[in-house]
Amino acid sequence: QVQLVESGGGLVQAGGSLRLSCAASGRTFRGDAMGWFRQAPGKEREFVAAISWGAGSTYYVDSVKGRFTMSRDNAKNTVYLQMNSLKSEDTAVYYCAAGTSSAYYRGTGYTYWGQGTQVTVSS
Repeated sequence: QVQLVESGGGLVQAGGSLRLSCAASGRTFRGDAMGWFRQAPGKEREFVAAISWGAGSTYYVDSVKGRFTMSRDNAKNTVYLQMNSLKSEDTAVYYCAAGTSSAYYRGTGYTYWGQGTQVTVSS
């Protein structure tokens, strides 16, 4: 059974940092691109960041560039999202996803999804 499990969410003050993790199991994800998405209350799910299977390329939505960093450890089947200088508008449920689509950097074509972890940034 393929599973993606996010962790690391929580409550943080504006300007603070959090590191999200996403542990994959059920099969190896070395050949998959991985992505992070978020959904704020009353809003549609938004693409946040993606990383290629070999970790050679990362992509970010403009609103998080320079603040968020995505990385992966294929040996551990885990991806991370380091979030710095958090703002109240970053408050959302964050989801990780995996897929093999060539359009992964546009936030499309993801097959597997985690259950999400809540990030709340207080101002």
